[in-house]
Amino acid sequence: MSTANHNLSDYESDKLPSASDMRFGVVVSEWNPNVTEGLLEGVLQTLQNQGAAPDQIVVQYVPGSFELVYGAKFLAENAKVDAVIALGSVVRGDTPHFDYVCQGVTHGISYLNATQTVPIIFGVLTTDNMEQATDRAGGRYGNKGDEAAVTAIKMVALKRGL
Repeated sequence: MSTANHNLSDYESDKLPSASDMRFGVVVSEWNPNVTEGLLEGVLQTLQNQGAAPDQIVVQYVPGSFELVYGAKFLAENAKVDAVIALGSVVRGDTPHFDYVCQGVTHGISYLNATQTVPIIFGVLTTDNMEQATDRAGGRYGNKGDEAAVTAIKMVALKRGL
């Protein structure tokens, strides 16, 4: 859904399951930290608002968005978490590098979702410019981090409900 018509931070907290007995891994790209730190802030706030204690959230950093795939896999296999949230920001430049990174991260996260035993949440912004990224990392369109945290909680509940 277009963020122009939907604020990424809008959710009904009373309709979400409690996260008080859930454990989360968050892997964060160090590239574009003005964006990724905003995303992380959204994730942490939303998870804690839903009952997750700080010690139930493992945060690890990787150099760039391409490395999110390995970081997510590592957390899923080693951190004893119920879900992993991958946070990154890829901003289009003058070369095709943007396309390769976006494609690699998207395919990598998709592959992990098909092969891991915990859900891997795609919280990667792929934008044409930095303004679009900051608009979605706590700016005028809300915070994709909030949306990623809500998705993680729902996916853990889905898995536990089956």
